[in-house]
Amino acid sequence: MEKHIQLVGILNIAYRSMLVLVSLLLLVIAAGFRRFLDVILRLGSVDIQDVPYELLDIVPVVLLVIALLMFVVSVVGIIAGAGVLGRRRWGRVLMLVISFFNLLRIPVGTLLGGYSIWVLLNDETIRLFDASRTSV
Repeated sequence: MEKHIQLVGILNIAYRSMLVLVSLLLLVIAAGFRRFLDVILRLGSVDIQDVPYELLDIVPVVLLVIALLMFVVSVVGIIAGAGVLGRRRWGRVLMLVISFFNLLRIPVGTLLGGYSIWVLLNDETIRLFDASRTSV
């Protein structure tokens, strides 16, 4: 079970690190949404009459909120992954919470979340985390 615990920590850190990059990309798109829309309009794939004016004000705000939430949850996931690798009890609990949210991110998040929950709720894993608590 040691290898599974280590794999859960590493995979979650890698997955959340990629999501940090995606959230930063969303922040850039939100900040430059008007320019981004101008490029799309110049390419001719969308006509300006097809885009409601209200949408131009709402989309950057929505992107910003999504990017910030994704960034915060991803950083918490990286911290949880480090806690799991360090056999910290709080890391296991935090990773379980993050893993339940991962189940909603089909398909990769679902696979990773299910695997993480399976590993972290295993009786042997719980004993290993409790044993590392008493030895610290």
